[in-house]
Amino acid sequence: DQPHVSGPQMMMEFENGNFRFTFPNPQNASEFSMTLLKGHKKKEICALHFNQGKFIPKSNVTYCQTECSNSSTTFILKNLERKHIDIYTYCLEMLFPPPYIDCQLKETYFYIQDKEDCISLGLIIIIGLIMFAMICCICCVVAYCLRNKNQQCESKSHEYNSEYMPMAAVNAAKTPRI
Repeated sequence: DQPHVSGPQMMMEFENGNFRFTFPNPQNASEFSMTLLKGHKKKEICALHFNQGKFIPKSNVTYCQTECSNSSTTFILKNLERKHIDIYTYCLEMLFPPPYIDCQLKETYFYIQDKEDCISLGLIIIIGLIMFAMICCICCVVAYCLRNKNQQCESKSHEYNSEYMPMAAVNAAKTPRI
């Protein structure tokens, strides 16, 4: 009864700000190891060892956790930031029963958009809209004041009780010549 080995079918989910990588456990294996590695140097960040029906999780970082079931293993990456952008590699080692199967690698590139980028872009848009509204208000006030000033000037020029009353034309009376 040989262990069934096929290319691991990874399932990736994004849920509540967490990334979940789920891999099927090898069939008929009584001892195996699964490891999640980070970067070109393949630094181990999360691992799981299965031996005699017991799962033994191991994590070297705070943002990685494991969940185990009889059929699959899930690596959960939590609270990721821009500094976590890298290549992540999954490694499965079959230890028992023979034959020993060395690390089968499956890589994926992981890009995390920083939360601050989204906030700063939204903040820039909001500030731009507020400035646009303020400029529109200032232009309306200036236009209103200029309109009122012109109306006041026109009404003052037609006012008859003003200091400078328009002069009426005077016809000099013609006196007869002798």
